[in-house]
Amino acid sequence: QVQLVESGGGLVQAGGSLRLSCAASGRDFSSRAMGWFRQAPGKERRFVAGVNWSGGITDYVDSVKGRFTISRDNAKTTVALQMNTLKPEDTAVYYCAVSFYSNINDDPNSYHYWGQGTQVTVSS
Repeated sequence: QVQLVESGGGLVQAGGSLRLSCAASGRDFSSRAMGWFRQAPGKERRFVAGVNWSGGITDYVDSVKGRFTISRDNAKTTVALQMNTLKPEDTAVYYCAVSFYSNINDDPNSYHYWGQGTQVTVSS
């Protein structure tokens, strides 16, 4: 059974940092891209960051470039999102996901498996 389990969310003040982790199990995902999405109340789920199958290529939504870093460890089948200089507008539920494809795509419909989500709240 495929499982993606996120951890690391919480409450932090603006300017602070959090590190999200996602552990994947049940299948070999080393040939698939992985990504992080977020969904704020009343809004659609949106792409935040992605990493290709090898970990050598990453992509970010413009609003987080220079503040967030995505990484993966295929040996441990984990993907992480280091979030620095957090802002109140980063508040959302964050989801990790495994793509159908080996290259990064920002369309949620390109992602096959999803975690349950972890809440990130940034206070001003």
